[in-house]
Amino acid sequence: MKSKNRLLLLLFMLAGSLALCLSLDAQQAMPSDAQLLRTYNASREISLVGTIVKYETASTAPPMGAHVTIQTATGQVDVHLGNAKVLEADHFTLNAGDSVRIVGEPMALGEGTYFAARIVQKGTQAVAVRNAKGFPLSPASTLTPAQKEALRGVR
Repeated sequence: MKSKNRLLLLLFMLAGSLALCLSLDAQQAMPSDAQLLRTYNASREISLVGTIVKYETASTAPPMGAHVTIQTATGQVDVHLGNAKVLEADHFTLNAGDSVRIVGEPMALGEGTYFAARIVQKGTQAVAVRNAKGFPLSPASTLTPAQKEALRGVR
């Protein structure tokens, strides 16, 4: 009888341990808000509308690259634009006082956040600076297929 009770106790302990492990895995499967902000998701995009306060083609503030500070109805927002050469390739200029609309989403960086732009629009001109997965575009990605073919083999 004692061995039967020990076996039953062992089974309960094993079942309890397994249930605890499964519940911990389930808790870890749910991403935190901070984890969500580390990956770009086009379904969470929002639009910012405002006036440019400052534009830098090569900011020293992370993430590196072009940044624009815009004044919105709720305050100033630092927006990361990626590679400034993408804007230049489309003859797209940004100056203080320009009205802009920026589509993107807030992203986590260290303990803070920044706004990652995907599309920058000024008047009727719009330029994509990130792809739908949130990766900054490079100037080469703005070339037409004929231009890319012309550069083939050039190093």
